[in-house]
Amino acid sequence: MIRKALLALLLASPLLAQNAFFSESQAAKARDAGKGDEDYQRGISALDSEDWDEAIDAFNSSASAKHASAPAALYWLAYAQNRDGRRSDALVTIAQLKRQYPDSSWTKEAQSLEAEVRAHTNSPLNPDDEPDNDIKLIALNGLMQSESSQAFPILQKLLAGKNSDKIKEKALFVLAQNSNPQAAKLLSDMARGTVDPGLQTKAIRYIGMMGGEASRKELQSIYSSVNSEQVKRAILQSFMLSGSRDSLFNAAKTETNPELRREAIRQLALSGGQDQLWQLYKSENSHDNKREILQSMFLTGDSEKLSDIARSEKDPSLRASAIKSLGLMGGHGTGDTLVSIFKSDQNPEVRHAVLQALFLQGNGKALVDLARNEKDPEMKREIVKKMSLVHSKEVTDYMLEILK
Repeated sequence: MIRKALLALLLASPLLAQNAFFSESQAAKARDAGKGDEDYQRGISALDSEDWDEAIDAFNSSASAKHASAPAALYWLAYAQNRDGRRSDALVTIAQLKRQYPDSSWTKEAQSLEAEVRAHTNSPLNPDDEPDNDIKLIALNGLMQSESSQAFPILQKLLAGKNSDKIKEKALFVLAQNSNPQAAKLLSDMARGTVDPGLQTKAIRYIGMMGGEASRKELQSIYSSVNSEQVKRAILQSFMLSGSRDSLFNAAKTETNPELRREAIRQLALSGGQDQLWQLYKSENSHDNKREILQSMFLTGDSEKLSDIARSEKDPSLRASAIKSLGLMGGHGTGDTLVSIFKSDQNPEVRHAVLQALFLQGNGKALVDLARNEKDPEMKREIVKKMSLVHSKEVTDYMLEILK
């Protein structure tokens, strides 16, 4: 789920999401261009509601009237035609815009639109013919889908050249979308840092997002061959993106670098590895690592295991860590467990951890119940102090009782 969400975010890039609607700045520019032109404004409203037939009719009328808004009308006419699947018509409209209004800013906008339209047809732009790098990349994306053998050398050159980091990152994203063996090899080389070390962690991330057994094996191979903590950390995060719990489990067991081992534990929790975390906890000898596991377990929602540890762990500080994680999980039926632990465990660290956990949950009722039954004046004062920060009817009523 996390991996799909991240992919969706990347695909929302204005460069590659060819069906994305225009941004706020584009929308403002679009509306300003057609002030006083009723047909144009009708077309803009139709775009807002994604009524492509209405938009095409309105912008046709606006462009035919040859108002000052005609260049913008032709641009949005082509846009609506493309969205409606009339790509041949859109290319004709773009050609008309270029011919009639070569100096208009809307003609430059149309270059990007043309690349997007052609990406869906059998006549993609030649990226080498485009001076604008953003348009070049849109053209590359389209060409990679149909003629990857032609696009790959251009993409390779773009990544190896002296282009900006922004352009290279976009080129890397185009590369990551293609299953061509040459593309996969170049992406692997990027991830190993042999092409452009500055893009190494980005390439690792994209490999993780691709998922699949081949991607997991590639990441495992890179992890075992590098020494850089930064690169290894990026790979652990990519293991999580690809759902590689076994790889994270293995790193959490065998990694000798304490920071990386803790990172593996965190990423294992984020991947939903409840069973693996529990196995780690039972076999772990390091107090610090056990505490890290407990702090991560709340991410998996495993309240049952945390409750067991909070009750039965011999080390009071680890019991307290388990209790803190229960508090971070919210209510979820853990309030009664926390109250029970407070009543049965006389260790001060554990009892304070329970109060903090109930406070984090906003569990005013439980705090009031504990305050009513607490005999130790100092501890009762601590409970009242915690509940004073919780807003609930039970707390308000109890406070009023104290003040009477």
